[in-house]
Amino acid sequence: MLPAVSVVFGFFFGAAFGSFLNVVIYRLPLGMSLAQPPSHCPKCQHRLGGLDLFPLLSFLFAGAKCRYCRAPIGWRYFMVELLMGTIWAALWWQLLVQGSDVARFIALAGFATALVAALFIDLEHFIIPDSINAIILLIGVLYNVWLISQGAGWFTLGAITLPAALAGWIVGALAMWLISFGGRVFLGKDAMGHGDIKLARGMGAVLFPVAALISFGLSIVIGLVFGIVSIVLARRASDASDESEEADEEEPESIGSLAKAGLGYLLLVDVVALAFPKLEEKWFGPEYLSEDAEGEDDWKPGVTTIPFGPALAAAALLVALFEETLVGWGRAYLDWALHR
Repeated sequence: MLPAVSVVFGFFFGAAFGSFLNVVIYRLPLGMSLAQPPSHCPKCQHRLGGLDLFPLLSFLFAGAKCRYCRAPIGWRYFMVELLMGTIWAALWWQLLVQGSDVARFIALAGFATALVAALFIDLEHFIIPDSINAIILLIGVLYNVWLISQGAGWFTLGAITLPAALAGWIVGALAMWLISFGGRVFLGKDAMGHGDIKLARGMGAVLFPVAALISFGLSIVIGLVFGIVSIVLARRASDASDESEEADEEEPESIGSLAKAGLGYLLLVDVVALAFPKLEEKWFGPEYLSEDAEGEDDWKPGVTTIPFGPALAAAALLVALFEETLVGWGRAYLDWALHR
């Protein structure tokens, strides 16, 4: 639909969104406003101007330092902008240059942007804000509504036909909840964070059931590799500093609470509670703490504590970019395993 050279615009738009995403990643977990105060250096508090906010280039030309106080700037800012530019450029090429699916581009670009925010926030804070999970779910629902208006967007399994986003969020929420439930029953511990269940629900709503299941399988592989590498590096750092920090021991969630929470996620109680906060406490109980709450508690992760959200987000990004190939591989594996 568009000339090949236009992919440059896709990269630039993605990098620009990445610049804003850095603000979200830093401020949202801390309960700060995304608009006020304007962007500034956290060290010297100097307000940043246009020359300081140009995606990628401002960081490189300033030598990864503040132009005013020369305090170092973390490489995460550059990596988020580069990652977003690359993802947007890839989607632009697939859907607007080689194809002409504007609605799918908008949906997947928004999905990818929210996933990158969830990935980096979970890596640093071990939480996935409810607002990000709600946005991902909303993207899936709106895209499905568009598809239905065009005569598509349905998922049929036997005699059951549902909107694909609805079927996807059911599959996603149930898949992660069952892992959490299994860990609680058979291992006596919390095996999955509630944010992961909500993220999987949103992934299912956007990717729809088949692609979502492929992404969940892929996330297990990614999580395993990431977990092993993280534990090895963390243990080496701990040994080098002669410190042995273990995760705080907490009582596992009760089975009843977990069951009620799972039903609430299927019914989107947590999403509605963003507009009606009292509903959250009434459904989940007074001990339930929203992941959007300002500040952090005293819990500290140990060297073996690994967030699963980044693996889910990375797998979803791969499926969004290479869905046809990965789903084809998945179906070929099933045919082989079932001797079909």
